[in-house]
Parts: sequence; structure tokens; C-alpha cells
Amino acid sequence: MKRKLLHKALPALAFLMLSGIVSGYRMKMPADKNMDRAGDKKMAVQVKNEFVYAWNAYMKYARGYDALKPLSKKGKNWYRKSLMMTPVDAFDTMVLMGLTKEADEAKELIFTGLDFDVDMDVQVFEVTIRLLGGLLSAYQWDGDPRFLTLARDLGDRLLPAFRSRTGMPYRMVNLKTGAVSQPVSNPAEIGTLLLEFGTLSKLTGDEKYYKKAKKAMCALSARRSSLGLVGSAMDVETGEWKDKTSHIGGGIDSYLEYTLKGWLLFDDPLLKKMWKTGINAVNRYVADTTCKGLWYGRVDMITGKRISTHYGALEAFYPAVLALGGDTTRAVKLQHSNFVMWNMAGIEPEQMDYKEMKIISPPYYLRPENIESAYYLYHITGDTTYLMMGKTYFRSLKKYCRTEAGYTYLKDVRDKTRGDDMESFFLAETLKYLYLLFAPQDLIDFQHVIFNTEAHPLKKVEG
Repeated sequence: MKRKLLHKALPALAFLMLSGIVSGYRMKMPADKNMDRAGDKKMAVQVKNEFVYAWNAYMKYARGYDALKPLSKKGKNWYRKSLMMTPVDAFDTMVLMGLTKEADEAKELIFTGLDFDVDMDVQVFEVTIRLLGGLLSAYQWDGDPRFLTLARDLGDRLLPAFRSRTGMPYRMVNLKTGAVSQPVSNPAEIGTLLLEFGTLSKLTGDEKYYKKAKKAMCALSARRSSLGLVGSAMDVETGEWKDKTSHIGGGIDSYLEYTLKGWLLFDDPLLKKMWKTGINAVNRYVADTTCKGLWYGRVDMITGKRISTHYGALEAFYPAVLALGGDTTRAVKLQHSNFVMWNMAGIEPEQMDYKEMKIISPPYYLRPENIESAYYLYHITGDTTYLMMGKTYFRSLKKYCRTEAGYTYLKDVRDKTRGDDMESFFLAETLKYLYLLFAPQDLIDFQHVIFNTEAHPLKKVEG
């Protein structure tokens, strides 16, 4: 198996060497900062066509369900009743792509089928980033007031989740009764609510949403270690850490992201302070420069001692955050590592060991983070290296994940065994970031628009 993997990896590595991307594990910066930012319009059209292909498959086989199972050619729901995950998540991508017909189809599904008055427990984090974020973005980009009405209804139904002694939210809340459950949560689920709840406050004029989410963020931040790090699991009732492993991957990732983006979106100086403290700690203790490049592993939040050298698809969002925060030097180096990871098997694995350079968790779940970082770096630096990266990502997706009915994830990137699931974020994030990478870069202005962690573009609301 190792020989087979090496054989597959060699053409990719040779291509990297020839293209100048691998050169002592350094990546060049653009010589002219004012270079053309026009993207690649032909590639943008190709990505748009693939979005339509995936959406049409959803409409044919899973219309009205949360998501599509491409191999089974049927729909699936997260809970006992559909929350229209795919139509809500995909809507603003359609608007940005100029897909009027598809946007009208999505609106019809949302306004005729989406009802939050249902007696069922939902995960606060996922419902917030996908549905609340999607509805708010839809309202801002489309203007239909029904989106805001739905967003406010959902926001009110999620508020009971914050009724813990610490103010940090429970993981689950019942949409009808407000009953809460699962007090052991993580920094990402506790701290990745501020953009959505804050935007809801701005658009409705009711500060209660922002205050609840910010109180949770402050309570989490107050429990950082003396090094400035957070752990992986916490009891929101007691504020006690249940897992003191610190990293930038799933379960922590978007907490740090939202301190930066919250500061930029709401001009909140306290969030700026949280961001500075958090980023400095992570770059000091979690970052790991080896002979194979810049990576971020796992450490003990109390001592800073390194626990493992694991890095993966979810960590690949970090160059985007670094670049948005102004640290393009570190972002460029880490995005190079991301690209090396992608080419290990022709498409990225869920987790790898960067010390051994081997895959330790082989699925690829159609994740967007690697593509997201390439988009941010192209948008900020203008370096066309990232367009080349985007073409590699796009071709890999088409080659390995395209099916007769949309796209599906891979169970194992080494032998390309397929699973049977097209999550809504494939349309909300993966194809959106690919499209934006190739589209003219004036489509989004980072001074006035901030993407939530589900890639929903939220406009800055003045006042």
C-alpha cells in the first residue's frame, strides 16, 4: 500500500517542484501587489456549472430533505423533520453566482416547507452556522423580509440554550419547548455564535441576541490557561475543562476565527483583545516548524507540551484566518503545507501525521477549508499561485467525487472508496469558495463583508 501511495504522490510532488510551489518549503509572494485580480472567468463558469449539476441532483432525488445521498439517490434528514438545510445553506451561493432560477426554487422550498415550531432537539452550533447564518445572509443579499422573520423566530428558539450558570450554551436545545441537554461542549460550539446572533441584533435592533453570544464568548475566554490556550471540552454548567488538549482543529477552530471576525464585523475592542491573546498563544505553542514545513499540532493547554503531530482538513482553514488578520507570511507557509497535504493521495485526508507524513484518518468529506484558504490568500495577495491551487482542487473533486447524482464524499482517499452523502456545506462552502476564487475579486469586499464559518457572507451593518 505504501508503494502504491508513493507512486500516486510522485507526479503531484514533481508538479509542485516544477511549478515553484515547493522550494525549500517556501512560497513566493507576488512581486507586484497591484497585479490583476480578475481571476479565471472560464474556471468560474465551470464551477458554476458543477453547482447547478449538484443542485439539480438534490432537486430530483432529495427535494425538501436536508441533504442528498448521491449513490442511493434519495434524501436524508438530520432530525425527524427537515429543516431545509440544503436550500437555506445554498441560497446565497446561488445569489453570488447569479443563478436566478435555482434561487427561486430554493426560496419556494424554504418559504413553503421551513417551520421551526417543531418538538425536536437540535444542535445549537450547526443550526446557527447553517440555518441562522444562511437566513441572515439571504435577507441581506436578496432583501425578502420573510428571511429575516424566519431568522428571528429561529434565534428566539435558540436563546434558551444559554441558560447555564456560566452563560455558555448547552449543545442541544428543543426548538418548541426550550429544553436543553448535553452540557459538555467545546470552544467551537460555545464561541461560534457571535457573528450570527450579533447580525440578528443589528438587523432587528434587539441587543439581546448579541449580549447572550458575547457573554458566552467572554465566559469561555476567561477560562483560558495562563498560556492563553483553550482546551477541547468543557462543562458549561461548571466551567470545568474536561479535556485540556489544545489545537486549531475541529472543536476549537472557529472559536478563534470568531474573535477576529467579530472584532472586524462589530468593531468590538474586547473581541480584538481576545483575538490578539488567542492568536499569539496559538502561534507560540501550537505552531510547529519542521523540515517539512509549518504545521499546527496538539499541545497541553496548561504546559504547552506537544501531545501529537496531527493535522488535517479542518485545520486547513487557518491560513485564511491568518491572512485576514494580517499575517500573510505565516499564512503563505501554512497554505503550502495544506497543498502538500492535498497532494499526498490526490485529494486531502481528514487527518495526517506531519512528522511521519502519513495518513491517519483517510476520509474526505467534501470539506472546503483548504479551498477557503486559497481564496483568501488570492484575494489578499493577488498571487496567481492560488488560482493554480484552485484548479488542482477542482479537478480532484470532479475526478474522485462526482457521481451520477451530484457529489459524494470519499471513505478513503487512498483507494478512493466512495461514501454516500452530499452535505449542505458542499454547496454553501466548497463550491462557493471555488467560484469566488476564480470570479472577479471585486465581487466581495472584505472591508464590508465577513464570511461566517459556513461561508455565509454577512454585511457590516452600520450603527
